[in-house]
This record gives sequence, C-alpha cells and structure tokens, in this order.
Amino acid sequence: MTTLEVLQRRKLAIIRAYSKSNDAIGLIQSATTLVPLAVLCFAAAWGLQHDLRATVAAAVGITLLLLRVFSLMHECGHGALFASRSLNRGFGFLFGVISGMPQYVWSQHHEYHHRHNGNWEKYRGPLSTLSTYEYAALSPAQQKRYRRMRHLAFAPLAGFVYLIFNPRVNWFKGNLSLLLHVVQGRSPAQFQTRYWKTWREYRHMTANNIVLISAWVALSSLVGIGSFFAIYLSTLSIAGGVAILLFTVQHNFDQSYAAPTATWSYDRGALHGTSFLVLPGWMNWCTANIGYHHVHHLSSSIPNYRLVECHRANADMFVDVPRITLAQVPAAVSCILWDPDSERIISFSEYERTAGALRA
Repeated sequence: MTTLEVLQRRKLAIIRAYSKSNDAIGLIQSATTLVPLAVLCFAAAWGLQHDLRATVAAAVGITLLLLRVFSLMHECGHGALFASRSLNRGFGFLFGVISGMPQYVWSQHHEYHHRHNGNWEKYRGPLSTLSTYEYAALSPAQQKRYRRMRHLAFAPLAGFVYLIFNPRVNWFKGNLSLLLHVVQGRSPAQFQTRYWKTWREYRHMTANNIVLISAWVALSSLVGIGSFFAIYLSTLSIAGGVAILLFTVQHNFDQSYAAPTATWSYDRGALHGTSFLVLPGWMNWCTANIGYHHVHHLSSSIPNYRLVECHRANADMFVDVPRITLAQVPAAVSCILWDPDSERIISFSEYERTAGALRA
C-alpha cells in the first residue's frame, strides 16, 4: 500500500483525533507573543533616546515576533487557534492590525489556496508562478525580470508591498471608485470592485485600516514620525519577506506535485505538493510550527500546537513528504516554474538545460 493510500484511509480518523482547539492554550500563545512584543517596542523607543544598540537589538526581536503574529493570524483565519469562534475573530482582527493585513479578507483568499493546493491551473502561489510555456513566450528581458523579482534579495521588498503597501493602497483605490460610483448617482448596492468581493470584506478592510492608521498617528506622535516608521517599516517588511519565502518553499520546490485540474488530487497535493520545512526549535516557535505544513494541509483545523504530535504519531504516513532545511531554501526559491507536461515544479536551471537540449 502506498503512503497516499494510507493517508486516504486514515485521514478522517487523524483529523478527528487532532482537530481539538483549546482556548487556554490559544490565550497563552497570544500572551507570550503580545507581551514580549510590547516590551520590545518600549525598549526600541527607549533606545532611540539613550542607546541605539538597544533599538537595533529590540528590532531583531520585534521582527521575529511579527513573524509569529502573522502565523497566529493565519491560525485564527482557519478557526483553529481557539475553540471559541469569537476569540478567533477577535484575536484574528488584532493580529491582522499588528501585521498590517485585513485578516478576514486574507483568510478568504488563503482558504482558496487550501481548497486547490497542488492544482496549479487555479492557484499559482504568492509569487504567481508561470508555466514553462508562459515563461517561454516572454521576451529575454521579461524572463530576466521574472527571475530577478523572485530572487531571495527581493524578499523584504515583497514583504513591504504585501503587508504595508497593497492593503492600504487597494483600500484607498476601492474607496475612490466607490465614491465616484455614488457621485454619479448610482446605488452602492450595484457597486463592484476587484478590491473586495463582499460588503463584509469591505467592512473588515475599513476597520483594519482605520485602527492601523490611527495607531500609526499615535505612535508617531510619541517617538517621532521618522523614528517610528524606520523601525516599523524595516521590521514588518523583513518579517513579511520571511513569511513569503517560507510559504513559497512549502509548495515551490524541486519535483513538487503541480497538476492541472483534470488530473489533480487533493490528497496528493497535501503529501507531495507540500514540504516539511525542517527548522530549528526557536524558528518553529516563531512560525507557530507552520514548517509542519504537510500536516496543516492534511487539515487546516488541526491547531499549531498539535501539528508536531500528529506528525510524530503518523510518521509512517509522511515518509515521502519532501523535507527542506534552511540551507536548502535558496535553491528551493529558484523552483518557480510549473511544467504541465511532467506535472511538477522545476527550477530555472532545469528549464534551461531542457530548453538547451531541445535546441541542440
């Protein structure tokens, strides 16, 4: 019996056994994240007046804690951090404000990823992976730009755009379009935009932006606008860049399963289209165990504090799951092309070798 067949036979029993959230654990995880984050923010502000070395040291800690905040926001979006729905919604909103992302809207898009993981016709990942045919159709300059913009060095810029720039600008653009729509005498009920799908999404985007921008104003008045944004933008951009990198290599790696709709299998996507990111213990804590991504895709209802236990108890089922270490992340980042013919993700170098052989 293959590991895929074992997974399919045992999946429901595993989900029932491990999809048990606990409010007390969720509150402890939230407190051990938010309290140190607040302390480090005060330390960073203190350092601006007394010792810049304290500010730099605090900024490193803030970056790591912001990565954990985003991971816990993700967990709330799945309704898994707490057993209580209201706690997931409340803390999810708070974590979303801290990380700059409207949590409810983000969770709707992320849920789409879970439903179609491995189906690369429907979901191409955060870096919008091209197929080999689409890449071949680009000009040499466009191909170079595609490779360059997905280089490891651009991760902080991607984090800035993803967490800080886009959520604000998209909300502003949508509001401007809505205002023009109303001024032209048309009903708001008839308004449609690509920036939100429902009025509930719009309400969450608006609440997130109002609270966040108000916090920007308040904190800037306390420590100075230049000092505040120097710390805020650098820490959140780096944290966002790391989050994007980790998410990318959990699905984009050499030989990752990547099928079209006609032959796609959800379970195979969880087992062969998702990696086990082997991280040191401190980084597992900072990412809320998201390195155990294969278990997370088995069922997103399994909370982060049960992922390790589930993995170990069912290790025989996960022997074929690709493992990626931190040292292998740079190589995995280069695997950013989908080969529809072989139904897998390949690297730029493999594409060039194959294309060169065909030309020869």
